[in-house]
Amino acid sequence: MTNHITTIDSIIKGRRSIKKFKSDAVSIDEIISLLEVAKWAPNHKLTEPWRFILFADEGKEAFINAYKKSQLGADQTLPEKAKKKAAYFNQIPLHLVVVMPEHPRQKTWDEDYGAVSAMIQNFQLAAWARGIGMIWRTNDWIYDPIFREAIGVESGEKIIGTLMIGYADFVPEAKERTSIKDKLTIVTNN
Repeated sequence: MTNHITTIDSIIKGRRSIKKFKSDAVSIDEIISLLEVAKWAPNHKLTEPWRFILFADEGKEAFINAYKKSQLGADQTLPEKAKKKAAYFNQIPLHLVVVMPEHPRQKTWDEDYGAVSAMIQNFQLAAWARGIGMIWRTNDWIYDPIFREAIGVESGEKIIGTLMIGYADFVPEAKERTSIKDKLTIVTNN
């Protein structure tokens, strides 16, 4: 059991958000296998409140075009910064959009958001253990109705994140974390 703990601890501590990817393709079957592992995240009443939209190969154009449409200025021109970002997105092997239903009951919404976030972390860790990196993005354009409609996000759904996936071309160094002792309140009596 100790070896498993050491392995899990090292994967959690070793995982990094990857921004620079190799051009090597990542198998869609591999992504499906990873999602099959990730789905074991805790979720209240086994609602499995997630849905995925995967953009691969030529399908990445749909993601990139949706992004570009959401960035058009009032004069219908694309700012230079958006052009550069679109070119960067084109270099990333896969784009996975994770969505959840927007439940009207706050308690259910909170439980669903927690479950989907846990599932994404499972996915990141399982991928990292197999040498696949990603970055979980929640940029402004995920709220833009133009982007949402163009990629197939339905009314009543929330984008939890866009996961940009591939093999790491550069793995950043770990950044220091605050000691949990500074974030922990211990209550030992009434």
